[in-house]
Amino acid sequence: MSDFTIPTAFHFEVSFQGGDPDIPDTAFQEVSGIETEISTEELVEGGENQFVHKLPKQVKHPNLKLKRGLTEASSGLVTWCQNTLEGGFAKPIKPQDVIITLLDEDAAPIASWSVTNAYPVKWTVGNLDAMKNELAVETVELSYLSLKRTK
Repeated sequence: MSDFTIPTAFHFEVSFQGGDPDIPDTAFQEVSGIETEISTEELVEGGENQFVHKLPKQVKHPNLKLKRGLTEASSGLVTWCQNTLEGGFAKPIKPQDVIITLLDEDAAPIASWSVTNAYPVKWTVGNLDAMKNELAVETVELSYLSLKRTK
């Protein structure tokens, strides 16, 4: 019998690989969108009423969402988002690879996912509400080419 234990999902790290600008500020409170799906096309066979064929088409991914407390304007992630989303396409979009790693209680990797050619497509600042005592939160959504579990 295996001694594998079901991991908790609150101890993780995110890193950006090989891009410009350098993004060292990678502390996030939530990561979502680690998902892969094959879309299908239904094909009805003439005279067959008991089933419908579902043929595979392409692999698709939702946007990867990274959520954290609002940071200063000099942040590498903020700079990358500004260059991409506020530049008016005056400069080419510079994709980056992203590694998401789930860690155990000793900070050893349990599972890891590699996201290739990611770039920001949406940048949201949460609601500002004078009646609540909450942190200001920003969410960055990244479109990407591929997702692969590496560990």
